[in-house]
Amino acid sequence: MRRSGVLMPVSSLPSRFGIGGFSKEAYDFVDFLAASGQTLWQILPLGPTGYGDSPYQSFSTFAGSPYYISLDALIGEGLLTEEECSSVDFGNDTSRVSYEKIYRTRFGLLRKAFERADLGKDPEYTTFVGENRQWLKDYAMYMAIKDSLGGASWIEWDEDIRLRKPEAMARYEKELADDIAFYSYQQYLFSKQWMALKDHANKKGVRIVGDIPIYVAFDSADTWANPELFQLDGENVPVAVAGCPPDAFSATGQLWGNPLYKWEYHEETGFAWWIRRLAHCFCIYDIVRIDHFRGFDAYWAIPYGDETAEHGEWKKGPGYKLFEVMKKALGNRAVIAEDLGFLTPGVRKLVKKTGYPGMKVLQFAFDADGESDYLPHNYNNNCVVYTGTHDNDTVNGWIHSIGRKDLAFAKKYLNVKRTQELCERLIRTALGSVADTAIIPMQDYLGLGSEARVNTPSTLGGNWEWRMEQGVCTQELSAHMLELAQLYGRTGKLR
Repeated sequence: MRRSGVLMPVSSLPSRFGIGGFSKEAYDFVDFLAASGQTLWQILPLGPTGYGDSPYQSFSTFAGSPYYISLDALIGEGLLTEEECSSVDFGNDTSRVSYEKIYRTRFGLLRKAFERADLGKDPEYTTFVGENRQWLKDYAMYMAIKDSLGGASWIEWDEDIRLRKPEAMARYEKELADDIAFYSYQQYLFSKQWMALKDHANKKGVRIVGDIPIYVAFDSADTWANPELFQLDGENVPVAVAGCPPDAFSATGQLWGNPLYKWEYHEETGFAWWIRRLAHCFCIYDIVRIDHFRGFDAYWAIPYGDETAEHGEWKKGPGYKLFEVMKKALGNRAVIAEDLGFLTPGVRKLVKKTGYPGMKVLQFAFDADGESDYLPHNYNNNCVVYTGTHDNDTVNGWIHSIGRKDLAFAKKYLNVKRTQELCERLIRTALGSVADTAIIPMQDYLGLGSEARVNTPSTLGGNWEWRMEQGVCTQELSAHMLELAQLYGRTGKLR
């Protein structure tokens, strides 16, 4: 089935409260997608973010960001007042998220709602806590302890609580009971509101493409609560961390710093933690894009404490064994394998064996030598084509950054005379390709430049901030997107 969709972070939706979320604007965006012939909405990871604001470095792989909770809904339920919300400074720039202002104000409002909610008489809350106990208690406790210690990462905590000794766990659980309940309440609100939005999307024929990083953050409830899953020493300090080796883009490689999995332990336990993680993802998303898929074949292990990724070494990942177990446990679920970058024969073999579609990015296609796998004439059906991803510039920004020969080749390949026609032509090329699925970033449909770029990899500050302005999803744009979807046979509906 040929289909198309839009890549659009939830945080980038318009909102009167500083950051996109699960408010009316999200429902309006789903309606816009449905009216425009789109059947997929791809988002970024929804987890709570910390330093750097990256959704790929979350405090929990299971929890959701409290920033996305709709304050309008809480006003409607009488848990907050209009005045309480509108008097708070979320920042005045409707085109950017001010994470610092959101961080300093959002939790105070949610705390008021928590104190007014009669949770003892809410059976839905009780059910939610019970059904999610396996991860929720650790997450809520982690965040409450972290707050009480000035935001310090767990590696800096006193040894008794860092190593989760029973007496310390009992003491903190008693002392911070109210704060722990507050964090559980945030997750209840997040889940209730997100599942309602997802249900609305599905009823409109729009499926949600979620995104999960292969690794979890070191500063996370996952690592603190489950040290046995990771390559840590007796004091729970990492032995090695994740990253990428040096390449043409980075002379010293990329040092991500995430803890690496102890894959032999995962295999011994039947990949139980991974099955729980993926089951959770398939509950909250319809399709799951797994980031850095090549890490399942082989991963780059960097000695802990190194300042660059240069002195790492390749280690063998779990390969197909994980997906064999997953398919037996969860069935044949819809997955997209993020297989970008340099692909070894082992990675190609793994992607092929799983049957999952890989990714093609048109911005990577136009090397003047004409040899790229990303050129559309090299595609097969089982892939997902993008003009760019969240890590790329917008097409109109990219055009101004590529070399003269590459630009000339792109124009020749796409049969375009004027540079300003390239964005529209790239969209049409993606939609017209043989790829079963085509996903276009919203910024490219809007024709925006580098000011709308979501992320520049290996940089800190200024990322994840772009917001779409109110009123730009016009009927005229919707009609154009619908026409393209129909023209290229991509208006497939939910089966």
